[in-house]
Amino acid sequence: MTSSHATAVVHFAALSDPGKSRAHNEDSLLCAPQLALWAVADGMGGHQRGEVASALALQVLREQVEQGASLDVAIAAAHDAIIAAGDTDSASRGMGTTLVAAQLKGCQFTLAWLGDSRAYRISAEQIEQLSSDHSWVQGQVDAGVMSSAEARQHPRRNVITQCLGQAQDAPEPGVLVGELLPGEILLLCSDGLTGELTDEQILQYSATAETLDKLVLQLVKAANQNGGRDNVSC
Repeated sequence: MTSSHATAVVHFAALSDPGKSRAHNEDSLLCAPQLALWAVADGMGGHQRGEVASALALQVLREQVEQGASLDVAIAAAHDAIIAAGDTDSASRGMGTTLVAAQLKGCQFTLAWLGDSRAYRISAEQIEQLSSDHSWVQGQVDAGVMSSAEARQHPRRNVITQCLGQAQDAPEPGVLVGELLPGEILLLCSDGLTGELTDEQILQYSATAETLDKLVLQLVKAANQNGGRDNVSC
């Protein structure tokens, strides 16, 4: 699809799939080109409450941005909404979600994230992870006691240290401002994609896909072929 915002033409595509192992999809996607806003949320919680948390987070995110809030303020409101939903419904207590969001202004972008859903900048020649996971293994990598390759295989690789709805204190999202150059792609995805595909594989698919619609289809298909152990969204 295509949208025009602040004289820049934005082409985008999105796809979410339950994967090969999960009975239902707890990921949610937000594509709001009229707000120049896109986001991926990966929910967690029993009794299908993860999908409630991820959908609620993106609903509140959109509402807040429509009212003029910045991404970090909107994320704080989404966190409060998930906590409040758990307080009024015992079945929803303890649900939470990761989130990565991007807002564009021309070629400039603002990213905000919590948890291990990621944002990448991709050109024809290289891929750059822009977000930094709020996860236990990323903390070990940052401390220099574990390599990125070891982190991908570690039994605790899915343990996140921040998310919406489950933090004891107010979440502290990562925020990054940057600019896309002509021909570059901004990829938002859940860990169902990055858990099955390496950055190099994502780059290869991005460099050879004929369209963005075909790219998201190929990425999801490849993640499922490599195991599909989680919901996959990009």
